[in-house]
Amino acid sequence: VSQVPVAEGKSVQQTVELLARRLEALGADKQGTFGVDCETYHTAATLGTQGQTGKLMYVMHNSEYPLSCFALFENGPCLVADANFDTLMVKLKGFFQNAKANKIESRGTRYQYCDFLVKLGTVTMGPSARGISVEVEYCPCVIPNDCWNLLMEFMQSFMGSHTPGIPSVFGSKHDSTYSPGDTMVQYMELFNKIRKQQQVPVAGIR
Repeated sequence: VSQVPVAEGKSVQQTVELLARRLEALGADKQGTFGVDCETYHTAATLGTQGQTGKLMYVMHNSEYPLSCFALFENGPCLVADANFDTLMVKLKGFFQNAKANKIESRGTRYQYCDFLVKLGTVTMGPSARGISVEVEYCPCVIPNDCWNLLMEFMQSFMGSHTPGIPSVFGSKHDSTYSPGDTMVQYMELFNKIRKQQQVPVAGIR
C-alpha cells in the first residue's frame, strides 16, 4: 500500500484517472470497487496520568473482509475482530473516545491484471480529497519477500518513479506469511502520513 503524489498541474481526480488509464493500457480489467475506512479513538482523559498524552487506537474496515473489523495501535498489535466490534466501542466510550472529525477513508476501483490485484483509491477526510492510495497484491504468493521484486517490476510499469520502497511491515516479517492485518497496518501508516501532510503549508508538499 503506498501513496502516489498528485501530478503537477492536476487534481487528485485527474491523477487517479491518469493511473487508471495506464493500468487499462496494460490490459487490467475493472473488478468492482473497494473501500477502507479508519476512525480514530483516543484513551479517555480519566485513564491517562496527568501530563501524559493518551494513546490512539484506530478502528478500521476493509470491504475485502466484510465480516471483520481491525483495531490497531500505533507501533502496537493489530487486533482482528468480527464486525460487532463497532458496537463494543460504543460501550467502551468511558475508556475510548471517538475523534469524530478524524475519520479518513480510501475508496476507488479494483483492477485485476493476470495474478495481480490493484486497488486505486482516493483518500478523503470529510468532503475533501486529500491524496491517492495504491494497493498492489500478487495473489499466488503469501510470503512477501519471495515476490517483492516481481511486485516492484509490475508497479514500475504504471507508477514509474513513484514506485514505493519495501513496506516497513515486511521488515519484521522476513519469511513469514502475509496477513490481512499487515495490509491494514500499511493503510494506517498511509492515512497518518496524509493527515500530517495536511498540517503543513500546501507549498511544502512536492
